[in-house]
Amino acid sequence: MGIRSGAEYIKGLQSRQPEIWLQGRRVTSVYDEAVFKQPILEIAKLYDMQHDPEYQDKITHICEETGERVNNAFLPVKSAEDLEARRNLYEAYAKATFGLMGRTPDFLNIVLTSLYSNASFLEKYNRQWAENVKSYYRYIRDNDLFLTHAIINPQNDRSKTSHEQQDMFTHLGAVRETPEGLIVRGAKMLATLAPITDEVIIYSFPGFKPGDERYALAFAIPIDTPGLRILCREPMQDGKRSVYDHPLASRFEESDAVLVFHDVLVPWDRVFLYNNVEAANGLYPKTGIAQQPAHQTGVRGLIKLQFATEVAVRLADSIGVDVYLNVQNDLGELIQSVECIRALLRTAERECDVLPSGEMMPGWVPLETIRGLLPKMYPRAIEVLQIIGAGGLLMSPTDADMVHPELAEDMEKYYAGRAGISGSERVRLFKLAWDLCGEAFGQRLLQYERYYTGDPIRKRAIFYNNYKRERSFSLVDDALSVFEGKKTAESVLPVKRASGAD
Repeated sequence: MGIRSGAEYIKGLQSRQPEIWLQGRRVTSVYDEAVFKQPILEIAKLYDMQHDPEYQDKITHICEETGERVNNAFLPVKSAEDLEARRNLYEAYAKATFGLMGRTPDFLNIVLTSLYSNASFLEKYNRQWAENVKSYYRYIRDNDLFLTHAIINPQNDRSKTSHEQQDMFTHLGAVRETPEGLIVRGAKMLATLAPITDEVIIYSFPGFKPGDERYALAFAIPIDTPGLRILCREPMQDGKRSVYDHPLASRFEESDAVLVFHDVLVPWDRVFLYNNVEAANGLYPKTGIAQQPAHQTGVRGLIKLQFATEVAVRLADSIGVDVYLNVQNDLGELIQSVECIRALLRTAERECDVLPSGEMMPGWVPLETIRGLLPKMYPRAIEVLQIIGAGGLLMSPTDADMVHPELAEDMEKYYAGRAGISGSERVRLFKLAWDLCGEAFGQRLLQYERYYTGDPIRKRAIFYNNYKRERSFSLVDDALSVFEGKKTAESVLPVKRASGAD
């Protein structure tokens, strides 16, 4: 089949009826649900880009195995040209969504491609697991499907491991084996966009300990599998707001969900890892499923930070406050943040690592540096937006006010910005800024960026320990070597006595 169109993606959604719960009621038609309708259309646009002559050759390629055109997310990276093809895809999708959708279809298809490329890791533990991953990769690639994932345990008692929780199946675990497959029970989060995806893939961060064997799982199933319940968070908007009043929230709201598995059957050919703590702890760092998506995350983060920065610049200009030194300082800081991320991405793409499989991955040091900086840089950009907009962010009229004939004169006169900025132009700009920095939608984006790749403190500690392990810090030794030279010099030079009496 190869690349899908937006219409084919929507048709797929309409053909299924997963168990989705939203605000205390079960959703019977995901496509017709107001909260999901516009995000579905935004994802459909990404699928349509694959057929657009402007983008097709940049974001898709002809698969050597099938002869069909497929998305670049399914391209195993073996060269700098492959890496560039991936970058083109990430950038096109991020710009189409202003970096505001963290789980566009490319993200998890990259994960799956890395599992496919490094299936030899799984083969060491179970040959069938490796074959299952390869088959599943081909299935998703050839049908151009959209995946969500859930890799975090619910926040119950975080001081205890999975097997120490009060209920054995609070966290997702294996219940029993059957001839047809594995029965699993429990919950996982944070399944972004789960209601509007085709399938879900489950795996976990490292950290399993002896006793956690039943929770050491990796598998994938259709989103409408019987027994799988999708519990959506409270929406940040009702799906009925006008695009004028909420130009971002009305289009890019990503629903997040807890996935609850009520004795779900996972067919054996969909099981990628089971009952093996060592394999589960090695899956994330050894197969590229951390590093390759970090490249996509970095590009998307760059576009998101750039977008917030551009909104801040335009906001300041619209009311003439960018003539002040403190505002120039803040805006200069944001622009430099954007350029730092851009430079780190370029460095990562040039300082590649190569796995034993031959897969080429962008350098982990610059990528992890991006992951460490974005949780600080993006909140700072939002803070600057709030400071520049000040009280004006709280005073925007609605679309109905702007078009009412009795109010039109007041709207243009009292909502105008500096010379050359009309009332309607300034109001539109402030609405855009408020969606990004003030609305619940924008605050979710802020929280999402802070914890996009996990606890930033823990991530930075892991980065430090890995960095220390791989480096000798030889500049310190070079500096200290002067003392060795001094000792040598003192040992060969005659001792000079001070003048005067003994």
